[in-house]
Amino acid sequence: MIITRLMALVIGYFCGCFPTGYMVGKSRGIDIRKHGSGNTGATNTLRTLGWGAAAITFAGDCAKTILAIIIAKLLFHKTGFDMTLLELYAGLGAVLGHNFPFYFKFKGGKGIACTAGLTFALFPGAVPVCFVVFVLCIALSKYVSLGSIMMSILLVVQIFVFNFYGILGVPEASIYEFDILVLFLGVLAIFQHRENLVRLFKGTENKLGQKAEIKEECEK
Repeated sequence: MIITRLMALVIGYFCGCFPTGYMVGKSRGIDIRKHGSGNTGATNTLRTLGWGAAAITFAGDCAKTILAIIIAKLLFHKTGFDMTLLELYAGLGAVLGHNFPFYFKFKGGKGIACTAGLTFALFPGAVPVCFVVFVLCIALSKYVSLGSIMMSILLVVQIFVFNFYGILGVPEASIYEFDILVLFLGVLAIFQHRENLVRLFKGTENKLGQKAEIKEECEK
């Protein structure tokens, strides 16, 4: 069933490639990639265009991940394969498509909004803790990156615990593969924030409310 897994991953990737932040920026007359961090995610949209544009970007990035999961479910629900695992592949694919869109030279966002969409769709029981920790981290530190990293770590921990107690109903034969995919998702989130981690340790990370600076290079 390797082909089925790859199909779910590819479906997710192309759903994730939809550039929500870029489209929101273009509707406001700017290329979001030329501002701030240069990525197309909700945080850079917030710093560049404000809360309204960021909310639209966040919602769109969540939605494209949920759409990928729905498409996978509709296509493969009669295959007899473990649907929870295939839906996870589709959701992971959407995160990869968002982070590494082929048409932007594989430079996109950091995948947190897409991961949130995946969590809403597949692991609603993990949402309260992730949300509370995310909000508290930002409220206390003013660092969105720190909240994102902590949320990602706690998501992985919760899924491991849920699987250990059989809460998610993942078949025993799929549990190790499922946990590896979830661990990869968490590691990917931290990897995408590697530059933020360096700035956090140096004390130079941008805090919530700081405006993005326009990059000097001209749009080609």
